[in-house]
Amino acid sequence: MEAATAPTLQFPAWIGQEKIGRKTNGFLRFSHKCREEKGIRMLKSRDLQWRSASARPRILVLEVSASYKNSPASELESGKVSTSFDEALILKKKAQEVGPQLDGRCIYLVGMMGSGKTTVGKILAEELGYSFFDSDKLVEEVVGGTSVAQIFKQYSESFFRDNESEVLQKLSLTRQLVVATGGGAVIRPINWKYMKQGITVWLDVPLEALARRIAAVGTDSRPLLHGEPGDAYSKALLQLSTLFKERGEAYAYADARVSLPHIAAKLGLNDACDLTPNAIAIEVLVQIENFVKRDDDTSVARNS
Repeated sequence: MEAATAPTLQFPAWIGQEKIGRKTNGFLRFSHKCREEKGIRMLKSRDLQWRSASARPRILVLEVSASYKNSPASELESGKVSTSFDEALILKKKAQEVGPQLDGRCIYLVGMMGSGKTTVGKILAEELGYSFFDSDKLVEEVVGGTSVAQIFKQYSESFFRDNESEVLQKLSLTRQLVVATGGGAVIRPINWKYMKQGITVWLDVPLEALARRIAAVGTDSRPLLHGEPGDAYSKALLQLSTLFKERGEAYAYADARVSLPHIAAKLGLNDACDLTPNAIAIEVLVQIENFVKRDDDTSVARNS
């Protein structure tokens, strides 16, 4: 079967204003009008358009931040958040401390599928006053709204990776973003070149915990977990183990590592799955702060 033509990605090349009043780098412009939808603040953009070779420009609705006050308790994979009042205060204080140290740099969350990058990313964006993007979702928009699983099936993994790299390249030209990357984004060295324009953070989650999360919601949206016999948990654990052998060293290239077992131990919890997304977001900010201090110290030593 003849391979489908790859859609192309285009950004308008002029400066606009974000909703929080800060200028972008000339590639993203957001309108000032927001609307509420199911507790999520949505931002409409008539200036960021994804164009395919076979379709007219489409106007996207970009999810940029979330309010979790009334969300029921659930696992990270569901995207729903339950947290304590104390955690919320600690998170807010830490974000206020770390925000100025970022100097507008983007944050790229890397890690295995199901590690909570999207859920934690939205929380970080909310607290830092950043915008949030999920690179997988942006690739889906490039390919006419086609799901990642369908892209793998209809085109190929290589086709998906090409578009993923293009998305990351465009995002790397902007500032004040939190980006949740796909689990395999780390396998291409060129992607690290783009992500290292900001700060990269690895969400390191035990494979057993990942397998439980993924088994609970199903593997239909996970194209690399298809084809193995057995129950959902065993199938997920087996293939996750294989993927981690291929990607583990690449994840370790991140600027900061957030170990969920380490957080659980500090909080006196026996199971990393008992952690709230806010607790993980707090540790992300702590590790980003540590990285920034190390980076500053290295720069001072180099220049002295």
